Amino acid sequence: MNDTLTNYVNGVFAPYDEVKSTTELKADLLSDLQERFRELKAEGKDDETAFAMTIESIGDIEQTVREVTNLSHSLERQVVTNLSASHLPQSDFADVVAQKSNFQGSALRGSDFTGADLTGSSFRGSDVREANFTRANLTDCDFSVLDLVDANFSEAILVRTNFSKSGLVGTKFVGIKLTDVNFTKTDLRKTTFERCTFLGVNFASSDLSGQRLDGQTFLGVTFDLPALRDVSFQGATLKNVSFRQTGIWSLKRAIQSIRFDGAMMDKLTYAALKGIGADVSKVTVLS
Repeated sequence: MNDTLTNYVNGVFAPYDEVKSTTELKADLLSDLQERFRELKAEGKDDETAFAMTIESIGDIEQTVREVTNLSHSLERQVVTNLSASHLPQSDFADVVAQKSNFQGSALRGSDFTGADLTGSSFRGSDVREANFTRANLTDCDFSVLDLVDANFSEAILVRTNFSKSGLVGTKFVGIKLTDVNFTKTDLRKTTFERCTFLGVNFASSDLSGQRLDGQTFLGVTFDLPALRDVSFQGATLKNVSFRQTGIWSLKRAIQSIRFDGAMMDKLTYAALKGIGADVSKVTVLS
């Protein structure tokens, strides 16, 4: 009958075997059940009756295990939520779930965040040079006032992600849909954008001079005009794109330097560009 009790307890705990904190609870429970079963047998109960009464004596054990498991998960998450001011270069965070974590002011150069869920996390003020964020979920993350030189964001999930006053030399954004992302006061001249779709992205006071954004898609995007000197949008698709005038110094020269050959755009974007003097003679206007 001990085997029957063991099998019963194992069945209850099976969904939570990965939770370390349940191991001790499981052993204590099994010991208590075996002792209770022996007491009932000593009172003259048959095996079946003793087993049923033993199980009834512990109440809703599944509810208890769920509560312990939820508490354990909560504590485990708290362990990783505050990693601020930490020295963690070349750390392995691949595939971790660390939502709303605090990595502020940390040394994370060369760390691997491949496939990690970092939703709502902050990296403000950190050294994240050469870090790998490939396929990571970076929804609502804050990358402000930090160094992202040579970081890799290929195929990452970028939704409402904030890049402000950050170093992005050599940073790679490849195969990404950027949704409501903000680039504020950021130098993007030597940042790589390839096969990207920009949805509601705001380039506020950020320098894109010399960028080749050919063949990429821009929907509801806002650009600052003087920061687009020598930018190429050849073969790109632009819909509801706004080009904001932030000053008059060299504005005409900046506009005339932008290349739109082969681009496709809606009528409003086309009219706005034509109205400020951009060369849209080789543009396809979408109906």
